[in-house]
Amino acid sequence: MTVGVLAGALSVVLLPAAGASAATAADPAAVRDRTVDAATTKDFAALADAVLTKRTSALLDGARPDAYAATPPSGAVRVASSLARAEDAAVTGLVQRKARLAALKEAYTAAKLDVDIDSVQINGDRAKVRVTETTELTYKRIHGDEPPTTGFQARHELAFTAGRDGSWQLTAVSPLDRDGPAAINAPDTTVVDEGGVAVPGAEPAGTAVPAQPQSKLSVRAGYDYGAMARYAEKYWKNYNPAYRKFNDVGGDCTNFISQSLRAGGWKNDTGWYKSYKNWWYNSANQTTSWVNVNYWASFALYSKRTYNLSNVYHLGVGDILQMDFSGNGSKDHSMITTYRSSRGVPYLTYHSNNTYRKSVSSIVAQNPGAKYYAFRT
Repeated sequence: MTVGVLAGALSVVLLPAAGASAATAADPAAVRDRTVDAATTKDFAALADAVLTKRTSALLDGARPDAYAATPPSGAVRVASSLARAEDAAVTGLVQRKARLAALKEAYTAAKLDVDIDSVQINGDRAKVRVTETTELTYKRIHGDEPPTTGFQARHELAFTAGRDGSWQLTAVSPLDRDGPAAINAPDTTVVDEGGVAVPGAEPAGTAVPAQPQSKLSVRAGYDYGAMARYAEKYWKNYNPAYRKFNDVGGDCTNFISQSLRAGGWKNDTGWYKSYKNWWYNSANQTTSWVNVNYWASFALYSKRTYNLSNVYHLGVGDILQMDFSGNGSKDHSMITTYRSSRGVPYLTYHSNNTYRKSVSSIVAQNPGAKYYAFRT
């Protein structure tokens, strides 16, 4: 496993500005004006790296999750005992997830993990540290045609509390990305459904591995599925500046698949921007169906640009998979298929979390209670 304590360059923003080392809590004025220096900031990043590394190692084939080997040598920053117990439970769940993946003939053999600090906010004896994790996992060659790697980006907020001696304890690690499937190394959590209306309705797809794979038969001639996949894999984490981003207003996943479909030949369908019967994007605005999960599904079926597949394993390159996390019939997330192995396993690429070639097997194993909607484009 190739994971360094500070594998990526630190992009640090200190609020307030960095100054002396953390002051003692005995002095109320010092608590109020507490700051952290560059060394403590690096310790924050190193401990984040250590926690995320331990989670990731639980997923590797044949690996045993190690202790927090990357704990900063200064000892000024450490994991609180309550969080250590919670992380131990999380790692146990991830080991079980690895077993579910193995049953689906999938495994990972190595990982590369980078942690970048986005911001540090100090308020008295409390600190909130936001980081971005970029992780690459190597697929185990079980059948021989798996893609080499899968990757994702995930943002986390870490909560620290300062002790009387000026040291800091990590008390919580919380995800900041809640729009799509959690990262494969994330502990099991309850996903909150966003609600919405889907008209016309889509048919859920089965998730059992079929006896025979299904070949790709396009809905319409002339689509370039390779171009769709190339676009998605080019911009999965480095967003195309030619398009607006919607990460902070409901999520960017459907905006991203719309861009990919346009790259492969989907044309604008002009009309009222709030109607599910239309689909377009321009420099000033876009239809709701361009950016909203349910409206996109309704347009795709109404326009006959897609139809529903009966099984998620029938997805081909350029096809779309949507998820309903809570199973209430309202879809929550969109992904595009950018690779398919010869044994019939589709691999999905998407925004929120930014993810590259995640297998449908791992998505189903991680979200067994969800409903899935597969669209042939």
